[in-house]
Amino acid sequence: MKSLTKHIFLMSSKILLIAVLMFSCKEEPQLWKVDSEQLVITQYVESNEDFSEFGKILEATGLNSLLSVRGPFTLFLPGNKQMQEYYALKGVKSYTEFSPEFLTDLVKNHIIGAYIETGSIGLGAISEENALGDFIVSEFEGSDIILNKNSKIIKRDIVTSNGVVHHIGKVLDPVTKSVFQVLESNPSYSIFTEGLRRTGLKDTLGTIDFPYGKKMARARFTILAIADTTFNRYGINNIDQLIAMHTNALDSLTYINNPFYRYMEYHCLAETYFLSDLETRLYPILSYDNNVFMTIDDDYKINLKDDKSYTHFIIDQCNNPAKNGTVHTIGGLLPVTQPKPSVVIWETTDHFDLKQGDYYGKYYARWFDGQNTFKNIKWEGDYLLYYFKDHDTGKVLNDDCLSMSGWWWCQVTTPKIMKGKYKLTSNLWSGQINYAVYVDGVNTAMIKSSDPAETTSWGEFNWTKTEAHTIKVVATSPGLLFWDTLIFTPIN
Repeated sequence: MKSLTKHIFLMSSKILLIAVLMFSCKEEPQLWKVDSEQLVITQYVESNEDFSEFGKILEATGLNSLLSVRGPFTLFLPGNKQMQEYYALKGVKSYTEFSPEFLTDLVKNHIIGAYIETGSIGLGAISEENALGDFIVSEFEGSDIILNKNSKIIKRDIVTSNGVVHHIGKVLDPVTKSVFQVLESNPSYSIFTEGLRRTGLKDTLGTIDFPYGKKMARARFTILAIADTTFNRYGINNIDQLIAMHTNALDSLTYINNPFYRYMEYHCLAETYFLSDLETRLYPILSYDNNVFMTIDDDYKINLKDDKSYTHFIIDQCNNPAKNGTVHTIGGLLPVTQPKPSVVIWETTDHFDLKQGDYYGKYYARWFDGQNTFKNIKWEGDYLLYYFKDHDTGKVLNDDCLSMSGWWWCQVTTPKIMKGKYKLTSNLWSGQINYAVYVDGVNTAMIKSSDPAETTSWGEFNWTKTEAHTIKVVATSPGLLFWDTLIFTPIN
């Protein structure tokens, strides 16, 4: 009996021990997680407590609804820790202390209306503008991607049903300064900045946007800036010494023909070019009557000479973001020169007024007034079509061209082309019809048939001035036009 009692006690103890072990073990709860690909970006943010602060701002601005639609979008997403650090930087304790306008800009600064994976990000800037119309600068520290000089992508390529999300290590503060203000705020560029001020170029470079039609258009510039230390290396210690190197006509520094004005303007390019945008070709300065020549091979080279010397970029001091462009730092004085003529490939769709439409680079658009719609495109015919597709026409640069049908003529005015002798060719498809070509109002006496675009030769021309040219194509039988590019090839 005693042994039976002992046996029962031992069994009870084992059962109790098992029960204690079962209920005292602290197992990690198995939480059900939704695959990010099943969520839209708004749901992805809302489903993770680590991003609740940014989620509140999305809701407060109403932009959570934007990131709930089809897209695609790219979101650079800061976590709660990053948001708190940003509040401290701005001297606030909560997003509620910001104005509604600033909060909207803050969110839009983190959104791109396109699908951008990190594999497509290079040294310079992300290829698509963000929702504010700004370019986000992209650089590298080893294998790390750094945005706008200070925010590292800490988790990459999280795919959602309407785009992609990247976690970032710092909030992207909206860019507000012009290229001139970026330079002015940095004492390391005091001589160069004063040169822009003395010539009056600061007024142009300080323009961020301007009225255009019924909306505002963004100004775009690229500055090839010189730091004081570089000037000092060449014995230039103040602005007066720099001016004296170029002119003694101190009363005309603001005139375009003044040599010092020409020197300062030579460092100011029309349009915005980050390092990722640069390729081997000519780039026009503000007035378009001179160019710098970029050579991109083992380095970024400005005005490469026959002796292999060139002006170089100081890479880690380039791609400085501004609201109206970017500032690069160069390692030499970059004197004014006129580069040798080079191949110019110009798209017939590359017109400022045409590029202001929301259709540009996205979808078809058509117009019926051939004399008043655009400054440098004129036509007669049923309508002019902005064609945006990558089929039916063969190879099309950047997937767009000008298109017409029926009986028509179409004329474009080019930017200024450097003086010299050129062979003119064109990428043009004409639907198996005949057409005539006029250059600067003169019939080239060529009647062309539809032929492969790259071999469409329109003659040779010897231009003695650097100036714009008008190129007109006239159908001599009804049919289709797909006009992509004009190619100016120098003849030595």
